[in-house]
Amino acid sequence: MNHDMTSRDSGESLLSTHSVYGAPCWVSLTSRDLKATEEFYSAVLGWQWRPARLGEPFRIALVDGVPVAGIAAVAAMWQMAVAWTPYFAVRSADEAVSRAQERGGTTAVGPISLPPGRAALLADRDGATFGIWEGELFTDWDAWRTARPAFIRLHTRDAFDAAIFYGEIFDWASGQGCCEVRYEGEEVVLRNQGDVVARIESGALGAAPDPAVRPHWQIHFAVEDVTACARTAERHGGSVLSLTGEEAVLRDADGPQFTVTARRLGS
Repeated sequence: MNHDMTSRDSGESLLSTHSVYGAPCWVSLTSRDLKATEEFYSAVLGWQWRPARLGEPFRIALVDGVPVAGIAAVAAMWQMAVAWTPYFAVRSADEAVSRAQERGGTTAVGPISLPPGRAALLADRDGATFGIWEGELFTDWDAWRTARPAFIRLHTRDAFDAAIFYGEIFDWASGQGCCEVRYEGEEVVLRNQGDVVARIESGALGAAPDPAVRPHWQIHFAVEDVTACARTAERHGGSVLSLTGEEAVLRDADGPQFTVTARRLGS
């Protein structure tokens, strides 16, 4: 979901999700405490902030002036889990929801109208949460692809089964969407213009007590210094779940898990 909902009266020319159909187009964090969330990600990822047009609980994160993510402090208000969620571009939110439900997925929210578009929050048949967005995006989508997360990764029970589920919703293999699917070893890899935008891997356990082990989408933010981000996260109330020279799995002070990845790995 694009929390900014920039409209033509702002003077910006806009691009529709029809142009990037099937691709990840946004990432959003539900939060309990907007100020604490802003302070944490400003310190760890160097983000700046601006208000969003949806109202006081929403903010837009910026990198060098480019919107990269949305924060929605609605977890308590809407009784939602605090978590990072990827959103995929669709031509029709209603059609995408119907396709997901026909294939065993469930709908948590929507489709709801958020002018100039429509959104829904869904779960796949193994319980991993994701969103869909139908509507306007910023014209410079390539700038967002450069500044945005390196990629998103689905940890799921069966990568090939999940690829069929998402592929049938987003037309990944039909030639109608803007992404290409490749089976590389044990992973399913989604590419746009040669860049990795999503990976799907097997091994998650549906009944695991730890939500980090259950099926879920993980957001990978591209950074210059993985270790520095991990240490800064600890100093600001977060935690480090794993750390290598190339990648660190972190948890922010409110609980949501995300990954920082050396920038070259996102190419």
